[in-house]
Amino acid sequence: MLSLDLLRSLLRGRWTGLVGSLVALCLGTVILSATTLLLASAGPRVPERYAAAPLLVRVPGTPGEENAFRESRPWSPEAAGSLVRALTSVPGVAAAVPDRAFYAQAVVGGRPTGGHEARSWSVAALAPYRLVTGRAPVRAGEVVLDRALGLAPGSPVTLLTAGGPAPYTVTGLTDGPGPYVSEGEAERLGGGVRVVGLLVRPGADLAVVRAAVSRAVRGVAGESGQVLAGPDRAAAESAADARTRWIGMQVLTAMAVLGGFVSVFLVASTFAFRVNQRRREFGLLRAAGATPRQIRLVVYAEALAVGVVAATAGTLLGAAVAPAVGEMLVTAGVEPSSFGVRFTPWPPAGAVAAGIAAALLGAWSAARRAARVRPLEALREHAAGGGPMTRTRWIAGTVAVAGGLAMAVASGSAREDALVNDVLLAAMALIAGLTLLAPVVLPPLVRALAWPMARSAVGLLAGRGAATAVRRTAATAAPVLLTVGFAVLVTGMVRTTAAAYTVEGAAGGGATAVLVPDAAPGLPDAALRAASAASAPLPATVWGDRPLAALGGLDLGGLDLGGDLGGLDGDVMAVAGWAAREHGWRAGDRVPITFEDGRTVHLRVAAVLAEAPAEVLVSRDTVRAHDPSALTPEAYVSGPPGRAFPGLGAKTVSVAERAAGEQAEEDRLVWLFTLLLVGVSAGYAGLAIVNTQVMAASARVRDVVVLRLTGATRRQAIAATAAEAALVTGTGTVLGFAVAFPALLGMRAGLAEMAGGEVPLVVPWPAVAAIVALCLILATTSSTIFTFSTYATERKTQARADQRPSTRADA
Repeated sequence: MLSLDLLRSLLRGRWTGLVGSLVALCLGTVILSATTLLLASAGPRVPERYAAAPLLVRVPGTPGEENAFRESRPWSPEAAGSLVRALTSVPGVAAAVPDRAFYAQAVVGGRPTGGHEARSWSVAALAPYRLVTGRAPVRAGEVVLDRALGLAPGSPVTLLTAGGPAPYTVTGLTDGPGPYVSEGEAERLGGGVRVVGLLVRPGADLAVVRAAVSRAVRGVAGESGQVLAGPDRAAAESAADARTRWIGMQVLTAMAVLGGFVSVFLVASTFAFRVNQRRREFGLLRAAGATPRQIRLVVYAEALAVGVVAATAGTLLGAAVAPAVGEMLVTAGVEPSSFGVRFTPWPPAGAVAAGIAAALLGAWSAARRAARVRPLEALREHAAGGGPMTRTRWIAGTVAVAGGLAMAVASGSAREDALVNDVLLAAMALIAGLTLLAPVVLPPLVRALAWPMARSAVGLLAGRGAATAVRRTAATAAPVLLTVGFAVLVTGMVRTTAAAYTVEGAAGGGATAVLVPDAAPGLPDAALRAASAASAPLPATVWGDRPLAALGGLDLGGLDLGGDLGGLDGDVMAVAGWAAREHGWRAGDRVPITFEDGRTVHLRVAAVLAEAPAEVLVSRDTVRAHDPSALTPEAYVSGPPGRAFPGLGAKTVSVAERAAGEQAEEDRLVWLFTLLLVGVSAGYAGLAIVNTQVMAASARVRDVVVLRLTGATRRQAIAATAAEAALVTGTGTVLGFAVAFPALLGMRAGLAEMAGGEVPLVVPWPAVAAIVALCLILATTSSTIFTFSTYATERKTQARADQRPSTRADA
């Protein structure tokens, strides 16, 4: 029977071998702790511009993934005016301020600068932003700007609007983002109203006022108005902030999944190797009367001890670094500027529990293998090779590899939003499958890679050692497989996706350049006229029974028309076939459509298009009439690239440059995920490579001694171990490529289908070569250093033995 004292003794004697697992698990828990804290903090916040308004009245609906992060249907000017009058008359309400926003940017030094959403000065009181100097705007052509722009009251300034540049006079400066204009100017240039902020009189009972406001809203707006108070005001965040938060949650979720997967993978690999090294020890315990259950308890006790220490330390470190990571996410643009870490107890508690669970899960398979050791193992010399493949392992490995290949093939027809996840899942399944099938896959692969080295004695010894010690080779190759596989996969994904954007963007209808925004969120109409852009559709959101994507002014010459179009001027529209089927629309129907200004117009369906780039197509004049702030994202032009349009926030670039740049602008999630994934996995691999190489070198101590006794020099012994480490690194690299390329080929097929052309598979070979070289340096250096220290220790031991005085027994 195993006593508790014996368990503690076994554990104390094994801490040095557990350091690598402890540090790996600690890093995983750091990632998990930080990401769960950040995820818990990633909920919507009360927008800063409404911080001083205790009550908000807003239109119903929340921008989210289900509606493509489109804003809710606004109130019309008439409906908003009626609501404001009713709210102003509620006892206890000091002011009811409608929030009308429109695009406007101050032009300083020929470039648009500062905030790009202008509002009436009355909205500043909802923040509250204060007037630092000067006076408020009271008439058209007057503006209050952010004092950070460095302009003085009384100075002229140009505001770039959706129509073009307009002259204004600075009447004051504020500590808010601005610009702020007069109430009449905001009514003229702004769209519909979605939020009315309420300021309450001092001393008024907020609960009573809220109840009265709710009654007033129901009386005027019915179900089209909601009253928000306290933390519920966070529901008034903009669609842009909601989309940014969603991107941030994808990044954080990916980080958490990566940390968990790599932690379990490396802990499992390390414990499997340790169990194989200790078969003789477990055989002695079995011979002393230990039961299989008690042997499992030994392994689980080690894993639990590692898990508790690593998870606790990692959770504390994760909580410490979470604020810095949050700032990085805000800087990268994947969290809104209002984001901040909120410390709550459940994320750290969950991280500790998950860290312990990861340790026990990683040790599960090793514990089962240790329990199967028979007492006779104590009489055998330790064998470095693995045992025979079990039926369960055959089935699980084959299913994982087949599943990974199937997912890689399926990614060729996956939706754009699911493509990245399908590719990553395929790679993870292939990693798991190849790890399970290692005893079958590794020997022939090692022999093939070792064949060029077999002409020298050192190379022959390294090749035979790696091929025979399958378990040791699998454990030391695992972190290299993980690092190279993910590095090739993720960097290849990013570069191939960028190439797909280039292919897709190259279809510019013979244009030689693209007019793109320069320090502005979009192109104003004046920039299109200055660049002589022939046709540039104007995107907008319209509302039927749900938000719909609309384009104004699209050239329909290349589209398959399903009816008599007859032009899109006036009160007519064309609709996409899928939208028509969903809503039951037919050519000739009159359909009520609400625009950005909140007004509803009955448009006639002039045509149903079999294929269309948006659900609703109307004339450009129709969009502009109802949305004074709509901006064009880009326009193909015939002029040369490299032209600038001062004061208009536009410039021309080549078609290829725009296509490549679109990836960085619109898919920052992938770029940030690339850095995080490669960086974290490389850090893990560096740790795991050193740890497993040291463990493997400790298993080769007897081999080193035998080599010395047979006449090998120290240099030859060290060269043999270094050659074996290099061979194992090469094996892991080949397996990493085998994991990454099926997934990348599937992704390329999917991107080619989306882009409508042949997409090249692009892998950044210099970056991959640097990562492989780093793995090789870490493996050979750690193995060499340990072997050298082993030689030095053995020589000191022999020297002490030679210096002992002779005894009668010696005589």
